[in-house]
Amino acid sequence: MNEFPTEIIELPSKGIVYPESNPLSSGKIEMKYMTAFHEDILTNQNYIKQNIVLDKLLQSLIVSKINYNDLLLGDKNALLVAARILGYGKDYTFKYINQEFIIDLSKLVRK
Repeated sequence: MNEFPTEIIELPSKGIVYPESNPLSSGKIEMKYMTAFHEDILTNQNYIKQNIVLDKLLQSLIVSKINYNDLLLGDKNALLVAARILGYGKDYTFKYINQEFIIDLSKLVRK
């Protein structure tokens, strides 16, 4: 039994680009919710300088037994959005030309 909450995330590739023998062919990955530990990864200056901070974050969040290096870039990007939603919620607020916008990240269209 897991000691932490997780979610099943569907990959944009749907797994069709991975060989059937690869666990990624299921098109799904189990991922933890972000915690303070994961926020520490995001602020780790050593990881930032090495340009590996996002990889380290995803590697620590993914529960599924996969080879991280097998993941396509598009699938990694989707996992980063999912991590943001799980950690901070689906609404992303920003200002542009003195106007505030709120985007629902869970409704992003995948093309």
